[in-house]
Amino acid sequence: MISSFNSLSMKRVTAFVGCASMALWATQAQTQPLPPSTAIPIVFTHSIAAGQSKPGDKVTAKTIQSVFLSNGRVLPVGSALAGHIVQSNSFALDQTPYAIQKPSVLAVHFDTIGEGPAQVSVSLAVRAIAGSVASHEAEIPHYRDEIDATGTRSEIGGASFSPLEEAVTSPNGDVVGYSRKQGVFARLLAAEGVNQPSSLHCDATDSEQSVAIFSADACGVYGLNTVSLVDNGAEDHGAFVLESRRETVKVDAGSTALLQVMAQ
Repeated sequence: MISSFNSLSMKRVTAFVGCASMALWATQAQTQPLPPSTAIPIVFTHSIAAGQSKPGDKVTAKTIQSVFLSNGRVLPVGSALAGHIVQSNSFALDQTPYAIQKPSVLAVHFDTIGEGPAQVSVSLAVRAIAGSVASHEAEIPHYRDEIDATGTRSEIGGASFSPLEEAVTSPNGDVVGYSRKQGVFARLLAAEGVNQPSSLHCDATDSEQSVAIFSADACGVYGLNTVSLVDNGAEDHGAFVLESRRETVKVDAGSTALLQVMAQ
């Protein structure tokens, strides 16, 4: 009986704290924009596919870790993001010998974060994006053998850490982040985009950022097969653009991205 009471009490306390955080964010968000360069790790809450989704269709996502802002505010985990489809073209194979294929294109613009009185307009760029399978793999520990009781979590981009240790390390053994009660945090590192036919450069940050399942140097596309990020949305505060010359672009529910706030 006592255990049941304590469990119920803890759930109520957790719910109260969550509601208090949302209420505080709602009060502060009405007048203050998000600080530039802030990293926001998100998960797409429904699938979007080029050709099936139409320009103007709504795109939804939510944050997967609390974001501690440089101005002292906190963007709570689970905060909703809303955006829309800007361009949507499916892939159609041109069977002409040696034809340069016309790409499938999916362009998305995120418009707001938060709901109701907490909703604010945002200008966001995509630093890294990962498919649903790669995202799921980064969320769970992997065990080396039957006597490995803790396993290791591998971040998207290559960094890793043990659930029992605070330090997040790069493949070279350098400490590049820290795992804490509220999630994984790091100063973002400068990097060049992976799996990219065009140039994509990600800048470093001086301040610590919420990265969740992403490495400090994650930059580009992970686990989306032939898809590339031809425009990350940073230029002119536009939409981010995914493209493939071999298949129709699709972003499944459960796919994730590490976004960054652009100066408005």
